Formats: sequence, structure tokens, C-alpha cells
Amino acid sequence: MKLALFDDYRVGLVEGDRVYDVTPAVPGAEAGAPGTFVNALIARWDELAPRLAEEKERARAIALDAVKLLPPSPAPLQIFAAPANYRKHIAEMGALSVTPKGKTAREMGCFLKSPASLTNSGRGIELPRGSARRFDHESELAVVIGRRARNVRRDGALAYVFGYACLVDVTMRIEPEGRAEERSMRKSFETFTPLGPWIVTADELGDPSALRNELFVNGERRQSATTADMIVGIPELIELVSSVVTLHPGDVIATGTPEGIGPIRPGDEVAIRIERVGEMRLAVRETDEPAAFGY
Repeated sequence: MKLALFDDYRVGLVEGDRVYDVTPAVPGAEAGAPGTFVNALIARWDELAPRLAEEKERARAIALDAVKLLPPSPAPLQIFAAPANYRKHIAEMGALSVTPKGKTAREMGCFLKSPASLTNSGRGIELPRGSARRFDHESELAVVIGRRARNVRRDGALAYVFGYACLVDVTMRIEPEGRAEERSMRKSFETFTPLGPWIVTADELGDPSALRNELFVNGERRQSATTADMIVGIPELIELVSSVVTLHPGDVIATGTPEGIGPIRPGDEVAIRIERVGEMRLAVRETDEPAAFGY
């Protein structure tokens, strides 16, 4: 299945260019707690998925381009992201890298991004108004956790995955010999984690180890690689993170970006496309007002 969230936190199942509103079959969806019910839905998926399928049969089909898509896992307790997980990306970073030379995600572990940075095509990416800093795109496959995971060994780790989505890790770059904010701060501006357009469940997607990952800016392809190029694969990432902290349903792991990162500016359109997962288009604009602190 393809699970989407749209408009005023409605729950939808996506088929082709249509979404079917199955909100009546989701416990707690009408209670007005934005997004938090999705974690419970994921945790109870084996029980609730048949109900959603039944609701879909009587639901009205809505054109996808007529709805406002929201992040499909809108309230994760945690978003972990893998740094330095593609060798060609490590090579291209040069002076902009904050990862010690020769180190990878295996040695460095993951960093955190704020859940408040989530967005989708319904809102797009907002850069700080008037900023002269460089802001880059990073195209990534996101893993959405399906059940409580603690000290999970890699040989059984994929059983803890609910599904997969596209993710753009928007990043404010450090200034060589100048400002060098902590990685989590530079990557956690509001709207700096586009996630979507939906979650493809693990049973539908199958093997995630060789998916083509592409990103375009204004129609120009900037990034193209496959998940087979990752240094640390998805099972090992789950093992690494779950050895430190318990992962919960709805939590997100961003698996790292391949080479080809580059700047984005207000007025651009960013499109991420991952094989068998989907495509998400994001308008880039400035925030309505300048930040109180001058980034």
C-alpha cells in the first residue's frame, strides 16, 4: 500500500494519480491531535490495514493534484540521519565537510534532525528571508520504523521497517574559516526535511538495496545513484541506531545522500524521484519574514 496524509490530516491510500480517503477507518484520526495518531496506526498496521482496504472500496477517489500532501509520518519521536554514507559524496565535500577524513556513517553514527523540520509538497521548502548563506539539497531514501526496535541485529532488521519514502535533507552549509553551526542546527530549519510524497509499505516495495535515487532542480538532474552504493546499508543503520536508543513506530532514518549536492534558491523547483517509491516536487521560497537571528 501507499499511505498518504493530506489536507487537514486526512488519511489516504494512493493508487496511480488518485487518493482514497480512508480516514473513517483510522482510530483517533478525528480527535484533532495533528498527526500523532499516525504512529499508532503504524504500530497497529497488521490489525488495521484490512479495515483501510475495506474503507477504500467505498471511498471517493480524489485526484492527487487536488489535495495538499502532508508528511506521511508527521509526528515521529525521532529523525536520525546518516552522514557520509556514499563515497563519492564524501569526496565532493572537500572543505565543506564536517566529517573527519576517512570516517563514514559506520564510524560516526547518525545525527538528529528536528521533527519540526518536516514538510511535503503541500508547503515546500522555505529558506530564511534575506540570507546570504548557501543552502543545499541532499536526496535520500527514508526508512520509516514499524515497531519498537531495541538492540536489533542487522540480519533481522528489515522486519522492523514499516515502509519507505523520499526525503530531502536541506542543509545550510558551514562557512570555511567562519560560521560552523552544529550539523543538527543547520539541518533543522522549519521545512528542511521534506518527506513523502507517501509511505510505500515494506511488503509492497520489497528489496530496498538497489533503488535508483534521483534529484532534479528546475528540471536539471543533479543527483543520481542507487542505494546499492551506500557504505552502510539499511539493516546496519537500524542496528547502529537501535543499539543506542529505542526506535518507535513512525520514527524515520534518512539513509544518506549520494554525490551531486548543490545549492537551491528561492524560485527553484526541487524534484526527488526514487524508484518504486515515488516522486515529490517542492517549490523553494523565502520565509515570510526574516529570522530573529541573522542566518
